[in-house]
Formats: sequence, structure tokens, C-alpha cells
Amino acid sequence: MGRYWQVLTLFWTTAIAAELEYRVNFLLAALSSLGGLAGSLFGLFLFYQNDYTFAGWSWEQALVVLGVFTLLQGFSSTFLAPNLNRIVRHIQQGTLDFVLLKPINSQFWLSTHTLSPWGFPDLVFGLIVIFYAGMRLGLHARDYLLSLVPILFGSLILYSLWFILGATSIWFVKIYNVTEVLRGLLEAGRFPMVAYPTAYRFFFTFVVPVAFLTTVPAEVILGRGEMGWTLGAGGLAIALLFASRAFWQFALRFYTSASS
Repeated sequence: MGRYWQVLTLFWTTAIAAELEYRVNFLLAALSSLGGLAGSLFGLFLFYQNDYTFAGWSWEQALVVLGVFTLLQGFSSTFLAPNLNRIVRHIQQGTLDFVLLKPINSQFWLSTHTLSPWGFPDLVFGLIVIFYAGMRLGLHARDYLLSLVPILFGSLILYSLWFILGATSIWFVKIYNVTEVLRGLLEAGRFPMVAYPTAYRFFFTFVVPVAFLTTVPAEVILGRGEMGWTLGAGGLAIALLFASRAFWQFALRFYTSASS
């Protein structure tokens, strides 16, 4: 584990140093994130402007869901997209050969080799929205600490789904549209699940587990989370993590080396 931690530190310090050569991009990314958050707030405001509320969710409580969604959006922009979207390029250009020859786990290398600081603004804005809503609701530090567990589970679920889709590029090289479909479905997480009809709630819980990404962590922050849902999120996260590992090993059996 110590060796992997040293490699991870080297990866990320090098990536940040390279990305910060273009510092204007960070300002543009911050403005883009701020615009995206403003659009999300406006969309949520349209529901609440005439004293309408989602069943059991006040304006501030719905803001917590939006904050968790923005936080996960920053996580995906910082850690997932820069790495997992490159799997296709490695397979197209034959550079996956060099990854497989390295004396390190290939899934670890592909998942952590770089990061993008342009996702940091979403992380910051997400925390600001959560803490602002929590201040209005009178939440305590304990509420935020308890939510770290389901947020971690949600991050693992999101990573595993994304990596599994990336691994399918061994058979279907151009999968950008598929990952965009996944990101589009995850947009549903910006609102509490009660905002959707029953059929959609079932879909976003048991087919594409969006509910475990945002609504479940938000309920834990609000102090009304159910242990069953948190345990379910943990079980799903672990299962998908092992599934992503097994699927990657299975997919490599069909990979044709560029040198063969």
C-alpha cells in the first residue's frame, strides 16, 4: 500500500504541475461551474417559487441534495473523466500495451494516473451550498461527518459504473456516447427522488442507482437517513467495485495487443 500511495502522490503532483501551466483555464472552469450551479438553482427555484414543495422536502433540504450532486459532479470532473475517458484512447492508439507491462495494477494506473484541477470549483461550490443550507437548517458537525460514509459509497458506485463502461471499449471502441448517456441520467440526482413519478423512482434506484448518489447522503446529512438504505449503498458500492475489477480482467482476455 505504501508503494501505491507514493505512486499516487507522484501522479497527482505531476498532473497538477502540468495543468497549472494554463491558469486562465482554472478561471474559465470556475466561471463555467458557477454558471452551471446558477442554472441548477434556477431550475430548483422554478419548483418552489409558488409555495410548491417536493413531498417532505423544504427549499433548504432540496438545496442539500443539489449540493451533494454538485460535489459528486466535481469529483467526476476531477478524478473520473480525466482518467476513464482516456481508456478509449489507450486502446485506439495501442498505448494500453505499455500500461499492462508496468509493474503496477493496470486498473489502478488507468483510474488514478491524472486529475484535473478544473473540477475543484464544483467541489467548493457543492460544499458551500451544503453548508449554507445546513446553517439555515441548524445542522451540526456530526450530521456532516455521518454523511461522509454514504458520499464515499456514492463515489465508489459512480466510479465503478464509469469504469465498467470504459472497459467495454475493448469491444466497442467509440463509447463516448454511452458515457454521455450515463452522465445525462445522473443529472436526475440534482433533485430529491420524490420529485419523480413512481416508475422513475424505481428506475433511478434499482436500475441506474442515482438515489444512492445524492438523495441517500442528503437524508443522512438531514438526520433522517435510514440505516437500511445506507447499508444498501455500501453493499452496492462494494459489489460494483469487485464487479469492475472482475469485468476488467474478463475484458483483457479479448484485448488484442498492438504489437501482436
